[in-house]
Amino acid sequence: MDDTAVQKDVAQEVMHNQFPFPSIPVTMTEPEVRKSYLLTHYWDKFNFADTTLVNNRDVTEQGFVNFIALLADGTTQEDLIRKSLENWCRMFVSSEYASLKLMDMADSYLYNPNSPFYNEYLYEIYLESLTKEFPEEDLRISRYNFILKLLKRNNPGSQATDFTYYLSDGSQRKLSATPVKNNRLLLLFYDPECESCHEVLLQMASDATLAEAVRNGKLSVLAVYTEGNDEAWRKALPDMPKGWIVGTDRETIKLGALYDLKAMPSLYLFDGNKRVVLKDASYERIIRSISVR
Repeated sequence: MDDTAVQKDVAQEVMHNQFPFPSIPVTMTEPEVRKSYLLTHYWDKFNFADTTLVNNRDVTEQGFVNFIALLADGTTQEDLIRKSLENWCRMFVSSEYASLKLMDMADSYLYNPNSPFYNEYLYEIYLESLTKEFPEEDLRISRYNFILKLLKRNNPGSQATDFTYYLSDGSQRKLSATPVKNNRLLLLFYDPECESCHEVLLQMASDATLAEAVRNGKLSVLAVYTEGNDEAWRKALPDMPKGWIVGTDRETIKLGALYDLKAMPSLYLFDGNKRVVLKDASYERIIRSISVR
């Protein structure tokens, strides 16, 4: 093997084990200008057609994590975020294999509530950027447009989508008419047959801070069963904490896509006017918010 071939193999090996960051022009000295260039050209040297490179998690996945960390650092302007994501989507859609891998990666990191990088704001811009690159007849557009509608609903500061729920005696009530103590309503969408729901319900039921808040009128709790098994719901009613309002929506929320129930349980914190304070937040985050008031 001649020296040229050896050098080529070495270069190939290096490329497959290090993310190929763009070279920022030395004339760019201002931090914000350098950052803008980096994000805009972040994927320029990445070969999306190279399946070995795409499959190398230490390179591709770590490169993606660094990318979204920069986008979500709280200082990056929306126009730069949008431009960077548009460039990224435009580059990978031409490769079917890379598209499958990277779209799955974006879903897992940005749209999975259990991900430490969960970020609906970035995910929304990403989906808007991605769907622009699909042909009009692509069936994925309909699915992603549906998700986009959910993402745009019930965000902090907006009015919560109203819905009807039913109490155990058969009477019905709307969210908008639900009484709220001390300007705070904790809304829990749950299913007692869901393991993670069961764990969170046990955590909430044993939390003295929450129990005291409910007992002293610091907030109201509304738990809504979103599935269709009325027998399972009624069987679990005796286990629900005292002082909570517990109802079933008879599947109207799920069937009407009124709230994004991608993972259960799903918790929201509203004010007295049913404006969203926290959306699809962890119980720990909600209880911290309640405790500081």
